[in-house]
Amino acid sequence: MSTTRAVPSSSQPSASPTSGAAGDPSVGPLPPLRIEPLQGWHLPLLQDPSFLDLQPLLQLALLLQGPERLLRSLVARRALAPDVLLAYRDPQRPLGLIVSERLNRSGSCWQLLHLRSSEAVLAAPETGRMALESALVREAIQRSRNAASWIATSSSCDDARLALLRQQGFQPLRHETLWRWQPQPSGSHAGDQPGGLPQTLPADLQLQPLTRRTAGLMWHLEQAALPAQLRQLLDRRVEDLLDQSQGPSLMLVDASRQTAVAGARRLRPGSRGLPELELTLHPGWQHLLGAPLQLLLERSAAGCDQLIVRSDMGDSERSRWLQSLGMAPEGEEVVMARSVWRRHSPQPSAAVVRRLDAVLGQLQPRQRPLPTPLGR
Repeated sequence: MSTTRAVPSSSQPSASPTSGAAGDPSVGPLPPLRIEPLQGWHLPLLQDPSFLDLQPLLQLALLLQGPERLLRSLVARRALAPDVLLAYRDPQRPLGLIVSERLNRSGSCWQLLHLRSSEAVLAAPETGRMALESALVREAIQRSRNAASWIATSSSCDDARLALLRQQGFQPLRHETLWRWQPQPSGSHAGDQPGGLPQTLPADLQLQPLTRRTAGLMWHLEQAALPAQLRQLLDRRVEDLLDQSQGPSLMLVDASRQTAVAGARRLRPGSRGLPELELTLHPGWQHLLGAPLQLLLERSAAGCDQLIVRSDMGDSERSRWLQSLGMAPEGEEVVMARSVWRRHSPQPSAAVVRRLDAVLGQLQPRQRPLPTPLGR
């Protein structure tokens, strides 16, 4: 059964057009803000323009709620559907929603996918929106009982969202640049023209696809390239890497060392509706900027007229090289993360439990008392 939780008054948004005439004593106190999981009867009410583009995702989440709970209790596997929480004062007028999902099979890391407020809340003072969205984020974190960390991504230009995430304990750990790219047709650059892209790689490098057999190489590459704190909070295993990738995802492998030195991993289409490539380069292999890395990108972008390439913003040399390929900066995003600390009730030690059991056992009827050794 779903549970509904009333948010304390300190977390309630200030008056908005959805809550009556603000400041009018005849209206009376505002009803409490309530947050509950998405249910079927909520869908017809989510017709606000702020929610319309999420309708397919919300329908999928409802459809797979049952199978998701069953599979989660039986086996560790990728998430079938996200979790959705809805906030309202009047059940007929939703004020906001939050969509989150497990980022790994173990459930130790969760990701905030979408955080939306209705147009009425957006038209109200900024403090109202901040209070509503803060309540949604807190509730999502409290409901994920097994989560040890949370990840959120925000545009570097969205000051309100960045301030909200910082207020909820998120810290920026990585800055990425998004590049829009229109790859040339495969036959127009590959060795046909002088100075074109070569079809072969240096003798010590091999181009290999991301498969179950080679996933460990890509995993070690990402461990070397990610900031240490983000790597720890993501808690990503080899199977999680496969779950979060699509084909074609490729890597350049140093055959002599059996080590992946560069990778282009195909991700799920993002909010822009375009395929996304995540480019990863080993810190010690910057000299690959050129024909080898271009071949990796071209092969990974096969079949795409346009796509988004994600790359670490801190590497200025790589940024200049990507621009030389004809890529245009689409925007910058900040990857933020926070850990979750939960208080655990103290557990009695095993020695104390054994001693207490021995004493209580002697007090039970129809039992001969036995001598109990005294421990230190």
